[in-house]
Amino acid sequence: MRKIIYYAVFFICISCQDVIDVDLPTEEPRLIIDALIKIEDINSQTALVQVKASLSSSFFDTVSPTQLEEITIKNTTTNTTLTLLESIPGTGLYENEWEMEQLTQGALELNIKHADQIYLAKTTFVPTVPIDKLEQGSTTLFGEEETEVIVSFTDDGTRDDFYLFDFDFGEYLVTEDEFYQGQQFEFSFFYDSKLEDERLVTVSIYGVDKDFYNYMNQLIFQSGPDTGPFSSPATTVKGNIINVTNNTDNLNLDNTNFALGYFAVCQTFSDSLLIKK
Repeated sequence: MRKIIYYAVFFICISCQDVIDVDLPTEEPRLIIDALIKIEDINSQTALVQVKASLSSSFFDTVSPTQLEEITIKNTTTNTTLTLLESIPGTGLYENEWEMEQLTQGALELNIKHADQIYLAKTTFVPTVPIDKLEQGSTTLFGEEETEVIVSFTDDGTRDDFYLFDFDFGEYLVTEDEFYQGQQFEFSFFYDSKLEDERLVTVSIYGVDKDFYNYMNQLIFQSGPDTGPFSSPATTVKGNIINVTNNTDNLNLDNTNFALGYFAVCQTFSDSLLIKK
């Protein structure tokens, strides 16, 4: 399943009798960090912080969980540090509870040690607005095979906002408020096939900063019809998790041994819709 936004390679297969050996592109395994921390209830006293660590392998191979030597998140404003622990050995899932104010107030640093390499990422909490309306539409773009959902939300006019929408099934969309600052904005999203009757879909809106917006825009563009942008991309997209093993003071260090993935703390609102034929 893929999103249809106003775009849409077909492949020509030619049978051959001769066997041809092809040298596939390979590279050294690369650390992959999924550190998208979603704040769903900002009024809660604490939040569960989860980070997933995995390791890429050769071309066409799948990623696999990996163990970290150390992973911490530090609030540099309050000088408070949270150590994450692997919840179940071998899963690569690291987690811990932290006070909500530590995540939402002040500057944050993610520090990781893996295979004697040190990685660092910086971020701050980004707020967002709730979804005003989520409903099923009846129009299509190219025929009768799409399913339309209509989303509306009201932008906060006191700041410049960037949004990431999660439409379930690995479907994502980014938008910014340049042309609807402080206004209610409504748009349609089309799935490229009719969803079955009584199918429950959940749509989420995340507050993101400009850098994360640009990063997700690249991933969405590169992701194929059967893979979401959080799958290992065909072309490496550099996030904000930098290898600082030899230079911990320079986040703009231009190196090739960075980690895939992104560190972000995003306020999140979700709504669900039951699809009807």
